[in-house]
Amino acid sequence: MFYSGIDLHKDMSFITTLAEEGNIVKQEKLPNDESTILHYFFSIGKQHKAVVECTANWYWLSDLLNDHGIDLILAHAKYLKAISYAKVKTDKVDSVTLAQLLRMNMIPEAHQIAPSNRGLRDLMRARLRLVHKNTSCQNSIHRLLTKYNISIPGNRKLHDLSTLDYLVDLPLEPEARFQLDLLKQQMRLLHEQINSLEKSLHPKLIPNEDIQRLLWIPGIGKILAFTIYLEVDGIKRFPDVKHFYSYCRLVPGADNSNRKSKHKSGNKDGNKYLKMAFTEAAVRAVQYFKEIRQFYQSKERKKHKNIARILVAQQIAKIAFYVLKEQTDFNNIFKGKELSRKKSMQWPRLACPDV
Repeated sequence: MFYSGIDLHKDMSFITTLAEEGNIVKQEKLPNDESTILHYFFSIGKQHKAVVECTANWYWLSDLLNDHGIDLILAHAKYLKAISYAKVKTDKVDSVTLAQLLRMNMIPEAHQIAPSNRGLRDLMRARLRLVHKNTSCQNSIHRLLTKYNISIPGNRKLHDLSTLDYLVDLPLEPEARFQLDLLKQQMRLLHEQINSLEKSLHPKLIPNEDIQRLLWIPGIGKILAFTIYLEVDGIKRFPDVKHFYSYCRLVPGADNSNRKSKHKSGNKDGNKYLKMAFTEAAVRAVQYFKEIRQFYQSKERKKHKNIARILVAQQIAKIAFYVLKEQTDFNNIFKGKELSRKKSMQWPRLACPDV
């Protein structure tokens, strides 16, 4: 068996291959050309394992090597850095370190999303970026109008696109009016792009059984169901619900030393998109379900409101975990209490999750 460490860059890769004994068999700096990369591996032998850090451009390399019988492991960049810290850091040193850790079976492995879900997940993340840009445009309009002490007519909200039609003939200087027109055009374009992106996902995701099950959970709508399903990418990879909480960033970190124990809030280990999804679901669930609102209020009296919201998000994540793990429908029970309200059976919920 040969072990190869790949230091992958945008246009080139530095590859070091070790034999089982640990001696260097081959070492080269290569352009990111598929035929060149394959020739490197095939010139050594087929009994091969390779590792690359989890960077932004690993998709093509994973597909290339796996399609030709070479097992590629994705190394978790943060944990790898903790293991392999070195004073001298070069492409050559990094590739040797990766190869040595792979040979010793010490690579902190990161999850490789299923190829069938990659494009869909990236589309959902692209949608979020469009939403952020739209929010930025709204904030820019508010700041512009505030400079001239102008209020939006009728106290209308900018998230309603029809509000833009009321932002005409305002007492603005020509330059400010031109800026406002540009922001309005940008918002309309972003709104159109967001709708177009969502519609492209409907035929691929709406009929999915797991998404249909998620849609019945309090606080989870179409977009949150899409996000949770794609970011989880297979619930079976989580051995229990505690590991799922941790991955969703719904539990604090710990900093324990000797007799001192401290929680670390704002932990960045895990999936930020799942934390956003379950936190948003918690806000909606508290708003529309009185039993969940009572649970939230009981925690809010004892703790900070942000902690209370996270505790609700934890419970929703727990429901989602078991619904996906056991492939069962939500039983309309929250913390041992039956919810007095049940979601309506209208699109995007299908009449039966099995349809």
